[in-house]
Amino acid sequence: MNNLHDDIPAELPQEVFSDLLSAGSVRIERILSRGQTSPESGWYDQDEHEWVLILQGGGELTFDNGDCIRLGPGDYLNIPAHRRHRVSWTDPDQTTIWLAVFYR
Repeated sequence: MNNLHDDIPAELPQEVFSDLLSAGSVRIERILSRGQTSPESGWYDQDEHEWVLILQGGGELTFDNGDCIRLGPGDYLNIPAHRRHRVSWTDPDQTTIWLAVFYR
């Protein structure tokens, strides 16, 4: 048994990505952020769909069409494959715990 709130470092100089499960066409990942954002020139353009949930903290996703969505605890969003997006804000005062499910 594991817990998504375990093994969270006290300091997060960079985001931490941890695969929790990978089976067939599904991958589940925990992402830890504290104030990090995507590089200004960087957009995620993934071959997989991504369902993302905020368990703790907060984050903001910006899409290449200008849409900006702020997520807090319990908020989730499905991002279709090749929908270009970036992380434009994460809470600098607490660790944001994201749960991302990638699927085809």
